[in-house]
Amino acid sequence: MLANKTAIVYGGGGAIGGAVARAFAREGARVFLAGRTLGKLVKVAADISGQGGEVEVTEIDALDEEAVKAHADLVAAKTGGIDIALNAIGLFHVQGTPFADLALDDYAFPIIAYAQAHFITAKAVAWHMAKRKSGVILTLSTPGGNLPGVGYIGFGVACAAIEGFSRLLACELAPSGIRVICLRPHAVPETLNFGSHAEAVFRPSADKAGVTVAEMLKAPAETLLKRYPTLDEVAATAAFMASDKAGAMTGTIANLTCGALLD
Repeated sequence: MLANKTAIVYGGGGAIGGAVARAFAREGARVFLAGRTLGKLVKVAADISGQGGEVEVTEIDALDEEAVKAHADLVAAKTGGIDIALNAIGLFHVQGTPFADLALDDYAFPIIAYAQAHFITAKAVAWHMAKRKSGVILTLSTPGGNLPGVGYIGFGVACAAIEGFSRLLACELAPSGIRVICLRPHAVPETLNFGSHAEAVFRPSADKAGVTVAEMLKAPAETLLKRYPTLDEVAATAAFMASDKAGAMTGTIANLTCGALLD
């Protein structure tokens, strides 16, 4: 689906970013991985190149506007343009603290940082996409902005901001032929091995001590499908959304919550 396409994956060393990058490569895209942890990026790159895919790695902070722009300019100069960009970065932030005990900085950090990172990466690639009147920008959210719950108010607001940004960005960029899709997966069990905050979904706070991952996942998921999405499902959806097969879609949320949320 993505033959002859150039894709940048910010956060390409993470669980979701890596899975999507592998899917992009399997579908024929030339993939550029960007992220803060070189070792993780190299591991994903090795998987891709081992399967015959084209991949390059750059250590970069998505909050460094000048560095992100310079990287996008370099990719475009090397390949002739940028067709796809996914922001799948993960930022460590505080979860589990009651509102009454939550510091302002801990509340504000995920909101500001995620909003800035999505703005920076989208702006860096949009200029190059607009030159050719085509391109796809994928953002990443969670149901945290819509599900009732406690202990993640900062991240929940951040997710709502990403989704709002994605819709409005689609309006801004549509005249330039650029589509914007937000991926909204529920917690993915496989990400537990990457230190994901998803653990809070699977393990009640009162039962943390001594509970294994396997035990956490025995209980049926509180979704219509009674399960959570897999990395392969998220990655396959991302590849489809980035392809011309989804050419009529923009300004929408790809709901990958297994029915936890109904749009």
